[in-house]
Amino acid sequence: MNSAVDTESCSELPLLITKLLKDLGVSYQIQRDRPNFPAAQRVQAVLLDDSIGAMLVLFPQDHLLDLARLAELTGRELAAVKPERLARMLAKHELSRLPGLPPLTSSPCLYEECLMQQPRLLVESGQPGLLVEVSSGDFKRLLSKATAGSFAVPLSSIRPNLDRPDDDRAEISQAVQSFTARRIQKRLEETIEIPPLPHTAQKIIKLRVNPDATVDDITGVVETDPALAAQVISWAASPYYAAPGRIRSVEDAIVRVLGFDLVINLALGLALGKTISLPDDKPQDATPYWQQAIYTAAVIEGLTRAIPREQRPEPGLSYLAGLLHNFGYLVLAHVFPPHFSLICRHLEANPHLSHSHVEQHLLGITREQIGAWLMRLWGMPEELAAALRFQNDPGYDGDDAAYPNLVCLAVRMLRNHGIGSGPDTQIPQQLFDRLGISRERADDAVAKVLAAEAALRALAMQFNSPH
Repeated sequence: MNSAVDTESCSELPLLITKLLKDLGVSYQIQRDRPNFPAAQRVQAVLLDDSIGAMLVLFPQDHLLDLARLAELTGRELAAVKPERLARMLAKHELSRLPGLPPLTSSPCLYEECLMQQPRLLVESGQPGLLVEVSSGDFKRLLSKATAGSFAVPLSSIRPNLDRPDDDRAEISQAVQSFTARRIQKRLEETIEIPPLPHTAQKIIKLRVNPDATVDDITGVVETDPALAAQVISWAASPYYAAPGRIRSVEDAIVRVLGFDLVINLALGLALGKTISLPDDKPQDATPYWQQAIYTAAVIEGLTRAIPREQRPEPGLSYLAGLLHNFGYLVLAHVFPPHFSLICRHLEANPHLSHSHVEQHLLGITREQIGAWLMRLWGMPEELAAALRFQNDPGYDGDDAAYPNLVCLAVRMLRNHGIGSGPDTQIPQQLFDRLGISRERADDAVAKVLAAEAALRALAMQFNSPH
């Protein structure tokens, strides 16, 4: 199946790894990482710890590490080590990834027993893009002091609902009933204590659907909310927009810099974003909520401009979809507070998986389902609900497909640049084709946003609540 690479490539392996494998007499081949390698053969290594100490845990990438099962097996409440600590450990050995090689660490090792069902295994070498391929027999020798166990869940048994929106309401109800004591109430809207739609947002929605709305109308609404007015003015004055001269008023911000369409959707996004506060807990190393929201909206703004004019979706609504794409994350934290920490710990222990698998496994629903449900409950535009609901499906071509397709493309491109959480993901050509954008134009849009990183971070800082 695989062939060894030449000697010159071998020299790219970290010296520590080469020496270890040689000393142990392990036969191996070096493979350049390719997306088509089976996930069942890829060894996922995670370093966990608790008050007792660290433990290296190995399992196949087509599985989810279940911390509850691990606790039952070990009698310990383990969680992923802090990213700074792991970075220091790796830097000490001049490694940039955690290799799945137990003899490298002094910590005890636990491995998922189903790994041994594979004839050959692919292990991180410590060097990005290079994998060490060994036979299961040789890998077993590396595990001589490790313990086998069954603690991981096959992804084949976890099926997030990507494309059945008609089932969302029933699935959310089921999740709420399973995780709260409010089983007597029948109506989902009564069961979940969701804040009412803010008064400012209600007024903005009326303006959005009014074809005769003017700059004076939106200026009047924004000015009645002092915090919102200050944010719109500072947005327009940001170096990101490089407006000439000082921005003196909301009207100035709209007329000279941002435009009616962007301001009405920006104001709506900010009003909704403040409705549910940021959770106290969050996954380690996660991109801050508002930073990711603003980066995504900015990338979508550039992508929308690259779409041929005749098939271009409404730019302001596309921007709003980017700003609110992860709103379901806030709703999950609000509805399931005790279980949200559990989601965070599982995301940290499963960096090879998207949040959808973790949330489906723990709750039976995903943030996309509950976010889209709330948008519909609040009477938001159907395009926005579709954008949130179908953003993880690059093949979605149903109603209003341009909006979820844009979010999907922006989120995946940013993730491949280290912004956002989850594994790097391939972007199918059909997604570019459906939007009418070339990869080159899309890359340009992302490059522009990354070049303005400092300005966008400054904007994001305005929205961080005291949490």
